[in-house]
Amino acid sequence: MDNLKVPDSSRRWDCLSLGEVMLRLDPGVGRIQTTRQFQVWEGGGEYNVARGLRRCFGLKTAIATALADNPVGRLVEDFMLQGGVDTSLLKWVPYDGVGRAVRNGLNFTERGYGVRAAAGCNDRGHTAISQVKSGDFDWDSIFGNENATKWFHTGGIFAALSASTAQVAEEAMDAARKYGTPISYDLNYRDSLWKSIGGKAKAQEVNREIVRKVDMLLGNEEDFSAMLGVSIKGVSEDFDELPIEGYSEMLREVAAKYPNLKLIASTLRTAHSASTNGWGAIALYEDQIVHVPQRDIDIFDRVGGGDSFASGLIYGILAAKGIDWALRCGVAHGALAMTTPGDTSMATLPDVERLIKGGSARIAR
Repeated sequence: MDNLKVPDSSRRWDCLSLGEVMLRLDPGVGRIQTTRQFQVWEGGGEYNVARGLRRCFGLKTAIATALADNPVGRLVEDFMLQGGVDTSLLKWVPYDGVGRAVRNGLNFTERGYGVRAAAGCNDRGHTAISQVKSGDFDWDSIFGNENATKWFHTGGIFAALSASTAQVAEEAMDAARKYGTPISYDLNYRDSLWKSIGGKAKAQEVNREIVRKVDMLLGNEEDFSAMLGVSIKGVSEDFDELPIEGYSEMLREVAAKYPNLKLIASTLRTAHSASTNGWGAIALYEDQIVHVPQRDIDIFDRVGGGDSFASGLIYGILAAKGIDWALRCGVAHGALAMTTPGDTSMATLPDVERLIKGGSARIAR
């Protein structure tokens, strides 16, 4: 495996993400089917990474996405503006009045508690970003003439939205590689997105091609098996036990299949209950295994933990902190993101640094 090389010249953005941004409706401590009120947030697997890099780590980031031009779309835009992510690559699509042709995605997510698992219900068919096609973004201009970004990030959620979004992801990656921009890709398997278009077989067909264009590959205990067909030895269906030897072997198998990859990382999550998870990570870099052992953490809202892990890891690489620190940064940022509501991180860099150093939860004042 070769080193990850980050452009050292000045760029407009430190990271550009490509993906869908939805309106999340959160019933708080209640349940979707019985609540009488929702709190709303913005969220999306790829967007959450850009927002975390901007709000927690102070980097300049952007999102390439599309929204239907109606009040819901403008609300999502307002959230993105508050998050500080550059929206200059946001495409507005005319709205037909009822959403027959185009609409904005909704994501209903309840947090779970104790023995009751977190649960989600997507309402995202025919969304604006799912209809983007090859040529809708001028990637040569974005990556080339403007010297736009030091890093490019997208993932398996965006690739699953439609046949054309997978093509757009590959088109963007081809341009990024042409101009020397590192590419990260989070496998992010979602059964709800793949089951009506061919299931795991289709997911593997699509992702095996995409991963050949990637520099840094991310996933969790389920993603590598579901999206690439590479299984982890010694794990049960509920992932109660996560043998490090099995993960190490799996990472090396992925590296052998995809020699283009420079860094492969997986979060390690054991769900003791919806409220308490074991949380850690493992990575393969320069043919060496790096491991952050699991520790039990209390969960307030688990959604977005993996995305915050990704942004912490990317920050550590962009800041040239070394792979061990970067992996610890990802684990710490992911843990902190799961202590607050919503998909996106509310952590600060001092919070993350304190946790990396083993700081306690004693009040700071």
